[in-house]
Amino acid sequence: MDIILIDGLSFAMPLFIMAIGGIYCERSGVTMLALEGLQGFGAFTGAAAVVLLSSRLGQASGALIYIAMAFSMAGGLAFSLIHAALCVKFRAQQVISGVVVNTLALALTTFLTSVINNAITGEASNKFQIGVSSRFTVPGLSRVPVLGGLFKNMYPFEIVIFIAAFIFWYILYRTRFGLRLRACGENPASLDAAGGDVAKTRMAAVMICGALSGLGGIFLAYSISAQFSPSIYMGYGYLSIAALIFGNWKILPTFAVCLFFGLAKSSGYQLTLFLGMPSNYSDLLMVLPYVLTLLLLIFFSKHNRPPRALGEFFDKGKR
Repeated sequence: MDIILIDGLSFAMPLFIMAIGGIYCERSGVTMLALEGLQGFGAFTGAAAVVLLSSRLGQASGALIYIAMAFSMAGGLAFSLIHAALCVKFRAQQVISGVVVNTLALALTTFLTSVINNAITGEASNKFQIGVSSRFTVPGLSRVPVLGGLFKNMYPFEIVIFIAAFIFWYILYRTRFGLRLRACGENPASLDAAGGDVAKTRMAAVMICGALSGLGGIFLAYSISAQFSPSIYMGYGYLSIAALIFGNWKILPTFAVCLFFGLAKSSGYQLTLFLGMPSNYSDLLMVLPYVLTLLLLIFFSKHNRPPRALGEFFDKGKR
């Protein structure tokens, strides 16, 4: 049971921080299907920084993961400007823009990874080996019956995500900026009438989404993947999108959905080990979160209420 909780939480937390970014973006009125590409490009940027700096700082340097976090957020933010410019400035179709960003990120990062590896090692590999993050156990809480497993063998980034989630929850629901952002997604004309800038607020929301997606991407690279490679694009961004939809674009319910996905994934893997199934069955059960996504879509999508102005362009002249 402890292993299921440990692995489930470590998978759920990167999904959660990406989903928070998606919530910010969609609550501002911009459709966000580009989480997959943003988390991949952010992970690439952080992993590239680790590879280039590890020779100077040492592979075992504890500072590398924090450098990776900073570069991943910057990379995800910078790449999100493509989606922001297309959707807010040039009024491109937002779904198509998201697909373009995802496709471009996969192609670009695969190419650049090969180029950097070739320059450093002489081998055109499409993977960055960055190692696995260290773990720790929380004294006291780890001995709580049943739920104590959530506090055993934790990655440091899980604490970072908990803190970041609280900060961004506070910003969204307790600050003037958060009020304006939510107004953008519900009634942008009212925000404009009150003196707010709809375009700037939406641009900021997309950039926040990019930074948080990059953060989630590097955490996946340091835990689930143990490297950066094209395998980082495994549908994790789409799972985050599904989580925020089932969470009704609210942060706390979205966390519950992400945790559900994480526990489903870890339970499926442990079930194959317990039954002694071949590895190909293990690969099959890894799709369990995606199957659950389809089932949730069937039974719960009718009860979800997206922001009223989601996907709509704001024309100041038509107010």
